[in-house]
Amino acid sequence: LCVSTSLGDLSEMLLAGTKESHTKLEISQLGRDFYKGIVKKDVLKVCFLLNCIEALYFIYSAMEDELERNKDHPYIAPIYFPTELYRREALAQDLQYFYGVDWEKQKDSTTLWVKRIHEVGKKDPGMLVAHCYVRYIGDLSGGHMLNNVAKKVLRLPATGEGLRFYQFEGITSHKGFKQLYRSKLNEVDVEMETKLSIVDEAIRAYDYSLLVSERARCLCRRERHLPQPHTQSAGCCRPGCHPCWLHSVVFSESSLREELGVVSLQMEPSCINLVLALY
Repeated sequence: LCVSTSLGDLSEMLLAGTKESHTKLEISQLGRDFYKGIVKKDVLKVCFLLNCIEALYFIYSAMEDELERNKDHPYIAPIYFPTELYRREALAQDLQYFYGVDWEKQKDSTTLWVKRIHEVGKKDPGMLVAHCYVRYIGDLSGGHMLNNVAKKVLRLPATGEGLRFYQFEGITSHKGFKQLYRSKLNEVDVEMETKLSIVDEAIRAYDYSLLVSERARCLCRRERHLPQPHTQSAGCCRPGCHPCWLHSVVFSESSLREELGVVSLQMEPSCINLVLALY
């Protein structure tokens, strides 16, 4: 990692050190389509639910469990904002909206990222700073636009159901809070070597995020194999919900490897194994 040591503030180091990773995530095909709002409704519903709801629920659950466990740690205390930032409850509400009362049966599809968060939380809590930066600052930065795109394409109600994740009710100004958060990051009193380690961990978090997006993109490319959505059936939580349709999207290892071969011809075998592990 090459980060100029003249950028002594941790927030500036994180911004500079993760710039390439952030760009890589934005220019992925799914990222481009999503930001442009051109993803088809049914495909976006699968990708959005699996990537931005299910996966994030488990990621935030792990992250917020570890933040609670380590809230008095000198690196964590300055950036501990549970009322303003915690997302687990909001994501649980979104999952219940889409899947009904049985939403808790959803499978954790983010094993690697969740495992890493628990690992650093137990062995090296200071590295949680990196995951908080990537997730919370990222959600505050791009959440408003993604919320609008998803609401429009999914035709979600204006009352906000299904998109609680993007609603930070404890924050009146996203810009102002991000400035506060960055100033708190700079209060973390650590040596330069540790700051560089935190930046490295943030890059790793971006890599995990990209893998989750690749997984969703695989699902999008398989739209032609999806059953047709139904309207209302026994056990549905609301008119028009599609839990049975979504639950039917299942991949074998061989079919996923074949799909990844089409989706990402330049992906290394080790990366393919990482994507498989997300299942």
